[in-house]
Amino acid sequence: MTAPTPAEVPSDDAARTRDPAELRREDFPVLRPQSTRWHDNDHYGHVNNVVHYSYFDTAVNGYLIEATGRDIRGLEAIGLVVETGCRYLAPISFPDRLEVGLAVDRLGTSSVTYRLALFREGDAAPTAVARFVHVYVDRDDRTATSLPTVIRQALEPLVVRG
Repeated sequence: MTAPTPAEVPSDDAARTRDPAELRREDFPVLRPQSTRWHDNDHYGHVNNVVHYSYFDTAVNGYLIEATGRDIRGLEAIGLVVETGCRYLAPISFPDRLEVGLAVDRLGTSSVTYRLALFREGDAAPTAVARFVHVYVDRDDRTATSLPTVIRQALEPLVVRG
């Protein structure tokens, strides 16, 4: 597998300059339901940080499958996560009912920068805000390539500014 070069991983200064604690539900074009599970809680009684990433990954891929109507694993190019970051703003725990906010900060030729957030159902403020960068690679040889048209079309309505 050929790793993407730093030039293929976009920098997104606009999203980084806004305080994530100021983001609200309306900053996300898509909200997807996400249940917490009994085993998501760690010994400290809250959802472990690694589980947050699972929620985000599930929301992104679930959205792409539904929006494209395709099994995205079978496309000619697949998105690999090459960069992540998360700011935790408040603890969550089972049996909280959550929603994952989905937005796109940058839609490039071969990469996508997602803005993601976790909200307790009905809450205006997020409990966590994250950033995921997908670089699209050829499914077989793993070299960087352009986003499939069907993916680009699914993501264009999610592009936000600031």
